[in-house]
Amino acid sequence: MLKRRYSDFLLEAGTDEAGRGALAGPVVAAAVILPKRLRSRKWKLLRDSKLMNEKLRYELREVIMRESLAWRVAFVSQEVIDRINILNASILAMQKAVHYLPVTPEFLIVDGNRFKPIPGLNHATVIDGDAKYLSIAAASVLAKTFRDDFMKTIHRYFPHYVWNKNKGYGTPEHKRAIREHGICRYHRKSFHPNVEQLELLFDE
Repeated sequence: MLKRRYSDFLLEAGTDEAGRGALAGPVVAAAVILPKRLRSRKWKLLRDSKLMNEKLRYELREVIMRESLAWRVAFVSQEVIDRINILNASILAMQKAVHYLPVTPEFLIVDGNRFKPIPGLNHATVIDGDAKYLSIAAASVLAKTFRDDFMKTIHRYFPHYVWNKNKGYGTPEHKRAIREHGICRYHRKSFHPNVEQLELLFDE
């Protein structure tokens, strides 16, 4: 089982994001504060969301939402990503998720090695934190599943990009669809400035 705490603070929040490497759609972050006692046995199954299958991620999402002391999810759109770059957008999404928490955390642990401090809140960055701490892993599951839900929804309007399967990432089928149909309003234009450059940018 992953570690419960990084610090000695009771109200320690973990945060993580999903969608940083995608070609389309928002970057989504979540923040989670764990309860004093974990009731469900399914917490033992919690891992980095990328290491779990979709069925287990959604099962654990229900546990996390039901049993966490507090949790919130935040979206940062592709327009903002294009304006401030993906790193800053990822940090902004995590900051927003923490600000949205109904309970004010005393300490924050962040997946990765880059973060901009939130005034009045001490934090620590943890490389591969979603594979080490339960709260970060829980945040990764929420961020991943809520983003997947969003991509499945907009897939209905742009089915040729197959977002219900690739979730906006640069799979061969997604790249082919961009070559054939161009980009749409959900694509991150800073990742592919114009259609003429696609062959170079997406060279296999």
